[in-house]
Amino acid sequence: MIRMTSRLRLIPLLMISVLAACTISVRAQDKGSLNPQPLPPLANPNDPTIGAKQLFARKVLPAAMPTQSIGGYAKGCLAGAAQMPLNGDTWQVMRLSRNRYWGHPAMIALLKRLAANAHKDAGWPGILVGDIGQPRGGPALSGHASHQIGLDADIWLTPMPDRKLSHEDREEMSAVMMVRDDRLDVDPRVFTPSHVLVIRDAAREPAVQRVFVNPAIKKALCREAKGDRSWLSKIRPWWGHDYHFHIRMRCPSGSPACEGQKQQAEGEGCKPSDLAFWFKDSVLHPKPPAKPPKPRPPMTLAQMPAPCKMVLNAPDAKQ
Repeated sequence: MIRMTSRLRLIPLLMISVLAACTISVRAQDKGSLNPQPLPPLANPNDPTIGAKQLFARKVLPAAMPTQSIGGYAKGCLAGAAQMPLNGDTWQVMRLSRNRYWGHPAMIALLKRLAANAHKDAGWPGILVGDIGQPRGGPALSGHASHQIGLDADIWLTPMPDRKLSHEDREEMSAVMMVRDDRLDVDPRVFTPSHVLVIRDAAREPAVQRVFVNPAIKKALCREAKGDRSWLSKIRPWWGHDYHFHIRMRCPSGSPACEGQKQQAEGEGCKPSDLAFWFKDSVLHPKPPAKPPKPRPPMTLAQMPAPCKMVLNAPDAKQ
């Protein structure tokens, strides 16, 4: 999400706003619920001060509308979402209790291609798909600040087992940590050449604009990538992403209200100066603030793009 080299100087200024757009507090290893309960009705859903996350999280099906990604990755919604099938020959969806396996149809098609390529190129039985988005996009009750317009998806860095996972597996199985304890490089016991191929396959997708990984993984990819290395320009180091990588697509055609990100500069981003920021001790081991920051009030529906109200209030799509 942040360009290296010249843009690296902007990180201290942009850190707060950009970090909010790629929050990863719901991590691949966080467990789901074996017995999820419906959220209780809101006492006053028309209260303008209610956080939009409370409204969008209560929609369990997509809007019966033509497909459109509306707004930005961290401030928007999704009309006409498609569901990622929970099982395929080369994929399985994890943490079903979150109901975050919905996305733009172009994202769902991309994930199916990536699953097939991971099987063909890397020898994985398939991929484990983490969070994509909610049925109508929008902010979630926990975790990501992004994933709001159906164009973001998390892929576990743990290969899919060669068996159908149980309900308990999908909610309680943990992903594998790929980064060494000192945070300076990947763990060679678990990060293999096949991981390079899977991430490469994702980055080579023309519709993918960015792939977020832990800085140690970016460092390893720079060291180990062979042949055509142009795809490395899409690999962006970012906080977290120790257990999964995060795919972000460009705004698709047919979504004029979609607000994409600027195209990143060319170049592999593999120079020592490109990565130096991420391995500073102050970044690897940040000191807690002397005074905890006050929590921000939640984003309201009125603060979101105007069409999101229509998406929220539309009838449920037939399933």
